[in-house]
Amino acid sequence: MHRPPTAEAEVAEELAAVRPDLLPGFTAGLAGARAAVLTRLWRACAHEPLPWVAGRDAARGGLVLRLRDGRRLAGPAADPYRTDAYVRVVHLDDVPYDDPARLTTDLAVPHSAGFAGELGHSVASLALSRTARENHPDEWPDSDWGWEQRVVDGHPYHPGCRSRPGFSVADQLAYGPEHRPVVGLGLVPVPASGCLVTGVWPRDLRDGGKVLLPVHPWQAAHVLKRPCEERIAARPLMSLRTLAVPGGPHVKTALGARLTSSVRDISVASIAASATLSSFGEELAARMDGLLHMTRTLGAATAHSPDLAAVLRESPRVYADRGEHVVPVAALATTALPRRPGWPAAFARLALTVGLRALELGVALEAHGQNLLVVLSAEGGPLRLVYRDLADIRVSPARLARHGVAAPGLPPRMLTDDPVVLRRKLFGSLVGGALAATAGSGEALREALEGVVRELPRTPDVVALREEPLPVKALTLMRTSPEDTGDLWARLPNPLHRG
Repeated sequence: MHRPPTAEAEVAEELAAVRPDLLPGFTAGLAGARAAVLTRLWRACAHEPLPWVAGRDAARGGLVLRLRDGRRLAGPAADPYRTDAYVRVVHLDDVPYDDPARLTTDLAVPHSAGFAGELGHSVASLALSRTARENHPDEWPDSDWGWEQRVVDGHPYHPGCRSRPGFSVADQLAYGPEHRPVVGLGLVPVPASGCLVTGVWPRDLRDGGKVLLPVHPWQAAHVLKRPCEERIAARPLMSLRTLAVPGGPHVKTALGARLTSSVRDISVASIAASATLSSFGEELAARMDGLLHMTRTLGAATAHSPDLAAVLRESPRVYADRGEHVVPVAALATTALPRRPGWPAAFARLALTVGLRALELGVALEAHGQNLLVVLSAEGGPLRLVYRDLADIRVSPARLARHGVAAPGLPPRMLTDDPVVLRRKLFGSLVGGALAATAGSGEALREALEGVVRELPRTPDVVALREEPLPVKALTLMRTSPEDTGDLWARLPNPLHRG
């Protein structure tokens, strides 16, 4: 049977045409990229409530999944918090698989064909990204984008960690932060009468009666389909669609491509709410005894379209004093810090203190490794936190009211008094995401958390953290359940429980 060319073959062919010097490194990196994506996929198979899995059995140091069609899928024991690529092969009945895309194709479960395509892109893009990797854990960047661009592998637990199906090889090299490009943002003039603006839109982004909207060049070419003179030189951050202007703000652009899980446009509703959310974030930070800062939204504008909008946000570096560094939590694993004695516990203490205090006040932060940053002393000690992008927080009006905090004008989708929803948002992102990925394994995460959690007051939220399974987003289930538009959840073994 003739099979269409794989994503790996397509990327290799494009790479040979545009950057042949990278081809040997790409080819050599494919096996490691397959293992990295397969490890993430195996985590999902072992722990997510996938409807095609009938049961799971421990077997000789490994794990066997009983599928509903009678087949068996076998692999190593799965640590849901482990981040190294330790899964090199799994067996579907007696057939070995080292390629996550081929495995997903042959599983032939509902919606697996499309997901297999994403995994193929993820492997190929990850191998391409790793051709740019430089391993200098003791050399700290002197720019905010320098830290962001050290994050090469993308999401630590998502099988689509580097899925960029809308991007050609040339696009990835030109716009991917790991390749350290300078990206020229275009400016699209929109009559002020046809534009929604919140906050303060700067004078240099106005032209008479027109608002000049920063546009990513990929968006201009592929979505807006219009020429766009590149006017602003910027450096892409780890989200790819947000870029740092040297000496200026961070610019969040609309980007209508599916990256990892989401199409990166900017809704009109989010522009309308941006100033209110920014002010709310400042009020929350003011109650955190200097341990938490919220990056302010300076201005936001849209041409009443999710495809043509931009947000200007202050750089987290404004919250660092001389000699200090502001580091996205996702970038901590690229340094030697998590391996220093006592450092993981110190960081966990800071992160949990801030996260739980905000939750008690009524705000559940989505504190994953991209949104959450830590201010480090010159010696590397964790001092305080910076949080950016309030778009996906959850807010409890009842908890806010108990503490005398007003929350007028917040989007209704953010509001809930359900403690399960609030805890899922915080625990899933902070403990199951930021802290777990920094620790790198379940045992290391337990060691970092154990002493800290014993010191915390025994509130209902802390009791849930100590005693209940840890909720995390079921990332693979979400990608293979197109009928469900909201978040879906898995319950992982509590890292504080031994055995």
